[in-house]
Amino acid sequence: MESIVKKILALKNRRRAVILAHNYQRGEVQDIADFTGDSLGLSQQAARTDAEVIVFCGVHFMAETAAILCPNKVVLMPDAQAGCPMANMITAEDLRKKKEELPNARVVCYVNTTATVKAESDICCTSSNAQKIVASIPLEEEILFVPDKSLGAYVSSKIGRRMHLWPGYCPTHHRILAQDIKKRKEEWPRARVVVHPECTPDVIALADHVASTTGIAKHCRETSTKEIIVGTENGIIHRLKKESPEKTFIPATPQAVCPNMKKNTLEKLLWCLEDMEPHITVPESIASRARLAIERMLELSEEPSHAVKP
Repeated sequence: MESIVKKILALKNRRRAVILAHNYQRGEVQDIADFTGDSLGLSQQAARTDAEVIVFCGVHFMAETAAILCPNKVVLMPDAQAGCPMANMITAEDLRKKKEELPNARVVCYVNTTATVKAESDICCTSSNAQKIVASIPLEEEILFVPDKSLGAYVSSKIGRRMHLWPGYCPTHHRILAQDIKKRKEEWPRARVVVHPECTPDVIALADHVASTTGIAKHCRETSTKEIIVGTENGIIHRLKKESPEKTFIPATPQAVCPNMKKNTLEKLLWCLEDMEPHITVPESIASRARLAIERMLELSEEPSHAVKP
């Protein structure tokens, strides 16, 4: 392990690369990254980095987003087969057909979508800024929110805005059940419950705090509660323990593991820096349109970067 880390760090310097890792990545991948964060923070980091090479440890749509924002940089991904089931629940053709049914609707697409879907959308959002993005659209306009029905329903309930919701969802977050939260509360009666808005409404109803992964990390650092039940992909607990070692973090369920997020390993990270592959690219005909939706989001996201140095 130590020799692999040394080789990665040496190659990173030689390639003038930056390593970005999502909060759900394996702990050892998070530890070697220059920045860890959620989709918004890592998108912001990709947009402003002066590195020549971006190694994105996440799932495919994240590396695509980096390639769209940084057309003059090389974007690598340790395992290009690390996809997102939610992103696969909608295609550009599906969206075009729905837009024909709802010709007056503005399309808000969750960042968990392919570049081709972003290209068909008006504006992008993440779980960090979804409420702000939706609220920025004039009340008289219809909204089609794709593809996450759970996030869409949560945003709708928080700001009182009716939307057309695509029937997509995150399989990992939907494995977290209300009965799991109730069971953990019985076991840890003093614990605070924090969950991600990709969870189902009945799970969200049991939470003390609902937030993106960065919001969850911030809340866990700042709360005085020493025991916290965590309702999101379990990879984030590595970060939470590093940032607040004096606290106890309880996974809502051991089932909340995204197998795609775990496909990136240190070995694959080393190989991709050695071979400069897999190289993630997006055709400019698609990227130019998708870039508009992402940049509109970034313009409305005035918060500082949600990516942090490990």
